[in-house]
Order: sequence, then C-alpha cells, then structure tokens
Amino acid sequence: MMGTLVIRPEIAVDQFLPIFIESTLVLVFGVGYAAIITLSKMGYFSKKWMPVGYLFWALQTYFLYDFSVLIQSNHFTLKVMMVTMVAYLFIPHLYFYLISAADERYEDTDDIMQDTNK
Repeated sequence: MMGTLVIRPEIAVDQFLPIFIESTLVLVFGVGYAAIITLSKMGYFSKKWMPVGYLFWALQTYFLYDFSVLIQSNHFTLKVMMVTMVAYLFIPHLYFYLISAADERYEDTDDIMQDTNK
C-alpha cells in the first residue's frame, strides 16, 4: 500500500528565533488585550485604558499575520486566522453585554426571591 506524500516548505533553521519571538508576542498581546478590556469593563481600570487594549489587539493581529508568513501558511489558513482575530475583537464585548443583559433581566426576580426567603 502506497502512502500519500505531502510536500511542505521547510522552515529555515535561522528563522527559529524570529518565529519563537513572534509567536510569544501573539500570546503576550492577546492576554494583554483580554486583561485590559476585561478590567476596564469591570471597573478596575478607567475606560481611558480601552484604547491601549485595542492597540494590544492590533499588535497581536499584526504579529499573528507576520508569524503565519514566517511559517509559510497557506492562504486559507491565513484567512481563517484573520477572521478569528476579528471575532476575538468582539467576543469580550459580547460577553459583558450578555452578562449585563442577564443582570437587568433577572434583577427583579432576585429581589422577589430574597423577599420570600425572609
């Protein structure tokens, strides 16, 4: 039985350090974006910090794109990663919107439940 041969481009050995650094920066800026946006929405940071969070998102997206070029990703994979980054921009906002909407919707129910337990 003959196996299928997959031909992939080799990653140059001298590119290991740039690939490692850029993939690390993707993680660092991603965590920074999530942390700053989350802490701003929760009130621990001022809302003035949110543009810094968006800057972190932009840096993360840039380094992810550059990283995918360094590892020679195909065009489909690159498009999927960029669509994922756009989704990652909106997910924290969606999360906090759903939390606040649920709090508003069930706020009266919580008051009734507390009154009946007294």
